[in-house]
Amino acid sequence: MTMTKAEGSALERAERIKNAALEFGHAWDYAPAPEASDHVKIDPKYGLFIGGRWVTPRSGKTFATVSPSTEEKLSEIAEANAQDVDDAVKAAREAYDKYWSKMRGADRAKYIFRIARAIQEKARELAIVESMDGGKPIKESRDVDVPLAAAHFFYHAGWADKLEYAFQGRSVRPLGVAGQIIPWNFPLLMAAWKIAPALACGNTVVLKPAETTPLTALLLAKIIEEAELPPGVVNIVTGAGETGAALANHPDVNKVAFTGSTDVGKRIQRAIAGTTKRLTLELGGKAANIVFADAPLDQAVEGIVNGIYFNQGHVCCAGSRLLVEESVHDVLVRKLKDRMATLRVGNPLDKNTDVGAINSKMQLERIRDLVAYGEKEGAERYSAPCRLPEKGYFFAPTFFTGASQSSRIAREEIFGPVLTIMTFRTPEEAVEKANNTMYGLSAGIWTDKGAKIFWMATKLKAGVVWGNTYNKFDPTSPFGGYKESGFGREGGRQGLSAYVEVA
Repeated sequence: MTMTKAEGSALERAERIKNAALEFGHAWDYAPAPEASDHVKIDPKYGLFIGGRWVTPRSGKTFATVSPSTEEKLSEIAEANAQDVDDAVKAAREAYDKYWSKMRGADRAKYIFRIARAIQEKARELAIVESMDGGKPIKESRDVDVPLAAAHFFYHAGWADKLEYAFQGRSVRPLGVAGQIIPWNFPLLMAAWKIAPALACGNTVVLKPAETTPLTALLLAKIIEEAELPPGVVNIVTGAGETGAALANHPDVNKVAFTGSTDVGKRIQRAIAGTTKRLTLELGGKAANIVFADAPLDQAVEGIVNGIYFNQGHVCCAGSRLLVEESVHDVLVRKLKDRMATLRVGNPLDKNTDVGAINSKMQLERIRDLVAYGEKEGAERYSAPCRLPEKGYFFAPTFFTGASQSSRIAREEIFGPVLTIMTFRTPEEAVEKANNTMYGLSAGIWTDKGAKIFWMATKLKAGVVWGNTYNKFDPTSPFGGYKESGFGREGGRQGLSAYVEVA
């Protein structure tokens, strides 16, 4: 039977469509969709925000902040020395004694609420600068960081005149001056986590942002200035480790709040030992993301990707250890490879980008070193098949199989887009492997059995446990860890207790 010309053309067309569909990466390429940044004004130079004014540093020194995606200098930032920190603490003490601690909670709430509204109004600018300075994809800055930062100020504005209800009718009073040191992975959000509860409880603040990502904290200082907070209530000093050490060691600081590496957290704890300073630490993590055979595997894959490749893995609670029930290991790995093939790595300002730039050259080198060590130890590496930009600090999403519990990549916090996959056979074995770490910040559980989630959650030594989801945050929910992941809680009613004396 012969085929007509029309039938032949139809078959050829169907074959072309079939072949095109199989070439997923080419048939479904995304056109560039860059977020415009020409309307965003980054000053060529920033000073220190002390006592409600912008001042030049006594040190006379500045340092450059660089975009990790382009390696271009964005601005010159003031480097505060011990004298500058002393000026900031004095301004905060004066503001505390003069007005902020004496102000009615309802009036403090108005200022905090005003900051929250200003963050919403300037959301686009803040998101763009966050992605330029930190390297994270614009859709994460736009949809996660900035809205959550505003939500924390809104939430704590509501607590400012209700503190007696937070502590069952007991009388509370603020601590005084809070010295706060934040990391580079969530600069604006971490500033909100620290500043909002401190202000709501009647404390004044000296904040030191990370030296690689100071810009959104400085934009927040401008918002605080526009909100007309009394001078000295919030002070922002920029610099590196010496600036942070001067703040933590200052004798007139009543409370130190630090988020960052475990090593630095230990040094701070040693430095303030024997003083009356209060301390909260939110440090590193090596979280277990546990997938049972009865879990919805496609949903779990999305949770795995979000757990480790969100913000390039620069997340202290990242699900960097994947524990998979042995019977579904192979199928889950295949599904994960398929999903990783669709991840788009590149320009953080492109709205299609899933994985942006590594925050700094130093961090990129650390990731490379640990990945090379994982290969040297005999683990099998798989990296997403993607083309990395020629300029900037980029690393392809990667996972390892065949690693042991004692492997360095299974024990150390890599703080990058690198996952280690291991197996288990029973829930008891999963718990044992999940808890076999010096950290205790977070964990995830994937199963269709609610009872199994609750049983596992009671056994896991982690401050936050997610069930059939991962990396979900809310200002009403406390966050913090155990063991070498630190102590204290941020967010929720529990987070208020870090900033008050309860009688």
